[in-house]
Amino acid sequence: MYKVLLVDDERMILEGISQVVNWQESGTELIGTARNGLEAYEQIQANCPDIVISDISMPGLDGIGLVAKTHASFPDVRFIMLSGHKDFDYARRAMQYGVKHYLVKPCNERQIQEAISELLSEREVEHERDQFVNSMKEQFTRMLPQVKEQFLKEFIANKMYGVRDLDYYEQLFHLNLRDRPVRMALMRVEESHEYEHLFALKNIADDLLDGVLMGTTIHMQDELLLLLDDPTSISKLISDLEHVQNVFAGFYKLEVTIALSEPDYMISLRRMYRDTQQCMNHRFYVGEGSIITKSDLALADQKDSTSFELDEEAFTLLIKSGQMEEVTAEIDRLFVTLAEWRHDIGVTRSYVLQLYAVMIRLCLPEERSLFTSRMAELAMVDTLTGLHEFVQEAAAYLTMSYYKSNVNRQSSVVNKMIQIIEQNYTSAELSLNGVANQMLYMNPDYLGKIFKKVTGDNFSHYVNRYRIERSTDHIRRSGDVKVFELAELFGFGGNSQYFSQVFKKWTGMTPTEYRKSEE
Repeated sequence: MYKVLLVDDERMILEGISQVVNWQESGTELIGTARNGLEAYEQIQANCPDIVISDISMPGLDGIGLVAKTHASFPDVRFIMLSGHKDFDYARRAMQYGVKHYLVKPCNERQIQEAISELLSEREVEHERDQFVNSMKEQFTRMLPQVKEQFLKEFIANKMYGVRDLDYYEQLFHLNLRDRPVRMALMRVEESHEYEHLFALKNIADDLLDGVLMGTTIHMQDELLLLLDDPTSISKLISDLEHVQNVFAGFYKLEVTIALSEPDYMISLRRMYRDTQQCMNHRFYVGEGSIITKSDLALADQKDSTSFELDEEAFTLLIKSGQMEEVTAEIDRLFVTLAEWRHDIGVTRSYVLQLYAVMIRLCLPEERSLFTSRMAELAMVDTLTGLHEFVQEAAAYLTMSYYKSNVNRQSSVVNKMIQIIEQNYTSAELSLNGVANQMLYMNPDYLGKIFKKVTGDNFSHYVNRYRIERSTDHIRRSGDVKVFELAELFGFGGNSQYFSQVFKKWTGMTPTEYRKSEE
């Protein structure tokens, strides 16, 4: 039921209207009456009626004054004005406060009820309109984040957007956009991840960063783009961005690389976006999980642009000889050089491919197809650190293959040398040069090195030790200690003195002492 207040300074009219109108039938209830505007306003304050039926001419505060005063504090209260013929033009002043219903005295029950019915119908229409508007506002409020996302996406992609579009969206978003210095942050989740991770990253950034105006996901690049108020402290912003990286990594065990633009105004969004893309490309050099700014690019521009040169012959020799530490050190040196020069990324990639091509040519036949097939995988690596790890792994595998092959080959040669020693140890002519030149037809120095590498002893020491071992066997079996005969039998050419010296060196005793120790 709608509440009605009746106001008139004439008691007869006040009582007459109160009694003759069927308030309940009209969907209302009469909550009170007042004899003047001041008394009426007190009741309006106390009871807040929906409708006030008021005379215009009243002492103290007339009807127009009551309408004006009520409109200022209770704008939803509706009025039906009662006036005589001479007051009708005066009553029109109430129209500026939204009063639409006037009844000329004397008026009857039907006229009053029709006026109430019309006013209530208007209130219902207004109520429905308000509900519709509020519903639209609520829907728009829910859609506003998506609208902002689309605006940001369109503005960086559509060259036709300009100042007039900013003016429109300023009104739509209730934001100052034209004269607002901003920065753009482009975020990329590294490694394999779900698209939902970008939304999680956006929520974390919204919570931890100050002044986030809007953001959107860039589907093609699988990145998140944020528009931020330019902070008073860039160091604090960098610190906050690092906090975002750490929190996200704590939840999802994934790194986030961030490219941050220089400050500018909204009208320059497209250029700012291109700048962040350029910074993001620079992650090739600075690595994943970095925060990259224009200053990093400036450092790159200052680097020397010397051409990259690879000594293929020296690199090939290191791998073929199986020298793992030297190969690793050489690759590290080459990549440090590439990181310092920071050429165009395409140029740097070409140098890495040149290095990998050298390794393919060095592959053992059974490994070549594997190395060649991995060229496509190498092309997908998008950071210099990743390329470094890829090449280092491939070089280690290749070097180890050569090392194992060399060890097997060297072991085979040394086994032949040991067989020759066992077959010819009694000859005083047995020597490394003789074995190399007359039996194996190989370089004596090379044979000496691989013999030492495999056995841990040089050739002459090994031969003398083997001769003494055989001579001790002979002494134990025969008990014969004629030194000159032993020297002749075991390859010392009858030089008994030298034989005795060597024998004591290896056994710690003279031949005679050794025989007695065996008794």
